Amino acid sequence: MPLDGNISDEDVVAAIYRDHGPALRRFVLSCTSDENQADDVVQETVLRVWQHAPQITGSLRSYLFRTARNVIIDNYRRARRRPAETGPDALELAESSERVDELLNRVLMEEALRRLSQEHREVLVALHYQRFTVAEAALRLNIPGGTVKSRAFYAVRALRTILDEMGVQR
Repeated sequence: MPLDGNISDEDVVAAIYRDHGPALRRFVLSCTSDENQADDVVQETVLRVWQHAPQITGSLRSYLFRTARNVIIDNYRRARRRPAETGPDALELAESSERVDELLNRVLMEEALRRLSQEHREVLVALHYQRFTVAEAALRLNIPGGTVKSRAFYAVRALRTILDEMGVQR
């Protein structure tokens, strides 16, 4: 969705919610089990993205998910600033932050993989996710081993380009 001066603010916010709201809410709910808090995070995320819309380059969805991650972390930090209760809260915060990072990385990688051609995606999934050897992948995909190697090489290059376009830092 192009974000330009010809669209009203309400239209921009409505389009963000329409196009990305359900996926964003699922992501936030996977980080927190509180539905009210998830709704607050989604609302804050859309507000921040709407405020920075003209400066956004790359994937809007990636920007939304990174912003939601930052909002979640800000909320945890704000809650931590309250008078400290001794106990497992600090450990829980660190685990939650790691879980959010892991979920964000998973979402971004899934989006990047969807942008690859089917042939490149199949080879990468076979080699890196299913842990097949080149020979096993060749047999499974019914292509020569050399083709598996070639597709894997070009798929990784394409994936790096896609991740760069999405603004993902390595």
